[in-house]
Amino acid sequence: MINDTCVIAIDAGTTGVRSRAVFVDRRPAVAAYQEFTQHYPQPGWVEHDAREIWAAVTDTLRHVINEVGRSSVAAIGITNQRETVVAWSRSTGKPYGNAIVWQDRRTAARCDQLAADGNLDLVRRQTGLVLDPYFSGTKFEWLLQHREIPVDADLALGTIDTWLIWNLTGGQVHATDVTNASRTMLYDIVERRWSTDLCDMLNVPLAALPQVRPSSGRFGVTSEACGVAAGIPISGVAGDQQAALFGQACFEPGMAKNTYGTGSFILLNVGTTCPPPTEGMLTTIAWELVDGTIAYALEGAIFVTGAAIQWLRDGISIIDDAADTGPLAASVPDSGGVYVVPAFAGLGSPWWDPYARGTIVGITRGTTRAHITRAVVEAMTYQTRDVIDAMVAASGTPITDLRVDGGASVMDFMLQMQADQLGATVRRPVDQETTSLGAAFLAGLAEGVWPDLDAIKATWQLEATFEPEPDRTFTDLGHTQWLRAVERSRGWIEH
Repeated sequence: MINDTCVIAIDAGTTGVRSRAVFVDRRPAVAAYQEFTQHYPQPGWVEHDAREIWAAVTDTLRHVINEVGRSSVAAIGITNQRETVVAWSRSTGKPYGNAIVWQDRRTAARCDQLAADGNLDLVRRQTGLVLDPYFSGTKFEWLLQHREIPVDADLALGTIDTWLIWNLTGGQVHATDVTNASRTMLYDIVERRWSTDLCDMLNVPLAALPQVRPSSGRFGVTSEACGVAAGIPISGVAGDQQAALFGQACFEPGMAKNTYGTGSFILLNVGTTCPPPTEGMLTTIAWELVDGTIAYALEGAIFVTGAAIQWLRDGISIIDDAADTGPLAASVPDSGGVYVVPAFAGLGSPWWDPYARGTIVGITRGTTRAHITRAVVEAMTYQTRDVIDAMVAASGTPITDLRVDGGASVMDFMLQMQADQLGATVRRPVDQETTSLGAAFLAGLAEGVWPDLDAIKATWQLEATFEPEPDRTFTDLGHTQWLRAVERSRGWIEH
């Protein structure tokens, strides 16, 4: 019997929007993708036009619905670039200027000031985060201070998921989920509510923030006014990295995933109890299901991995195409002693140094573009090891299973190096679009498309396994040298 039921995932990423229909019978997905403009008004500033993101959502969503048929669509799930903030008018639906993107560093000095004033412990204790411009709180504060936005009952604040829910429901629902809320630096992940202490600290009006709901559960239905088919339940929402953890079926403590995208984000499921703040790591909510089941995760955020490959292509023209990276890097047996620390936007976990900058060390007359390319690939594995070593040391939870996805995970030799560096098995699934899978699973679970987590587990299919070499002497030596290179990149910008 053919089951043509599907859930459409809207994956609103950093550079584009993908709408993707995930079918219950596992037939090939139907998808549409549309890029949107990146705005760089000043060095270190990154902005998006929220209206352009919404237009990309409607265009791709309409395309997919037309392809699969409205009657097949059981629900919509949303996953999104996290920490990016939008302010808009409830009455007009118009944003107050561009959204400030997660990569934006304009509030670095403000974060330094807050730390100097003794607020770091409060932030760590309540949110599991660190004082860094990466997170939403200081971005909201900056918007309200610099754009002459009226702070009244008409003001709506939110991350991209909230903006999309608002528009999809015709302005009827102003809500977010626990995963996105937990990245704002305004949400108490232990009490699971907006923190009045942190809202006061950052001068963010509590009334303008969205209602926080479980990641799996009905948020509302699409409105006739939104420009797509009306009446479709919106039933799953999660930030992109938590969605990928769910899409990788990492439902048990000790299971972890790494997404090798523009940056790399490693999440380790640590169970149903919120762990204490962990040095160098972020504590975050992995998801909350409609029955109240909650999972927490430790997260390591690496700002630049795949973006370093783009830099090889667009910045210094070492490669012509991103697909050249693997063959060129594999053409030499090692990096020839070259180490590239791609701290182009500072260093994330476990260093949290916004003043670090990119560094290349170990260059000799014999260094070739293949050595530099290999060093960039090796940097992905070293940065991942740094994060996982810190997670394991802090939590006492050993990695049982690292599941990988993202563009760079197609490189077999890189994943073998990763397994060797970690001394752990690395697994790559057949379906690499785990972020959209997670959003679809969360929405489908709420609507009964998949009856339980076991049914979702059964859909996860393994493509390749990479087992570590038993002798780690050489890999440990390389990692030691890498740490020396990291020290040379740190604190480069004077402040």
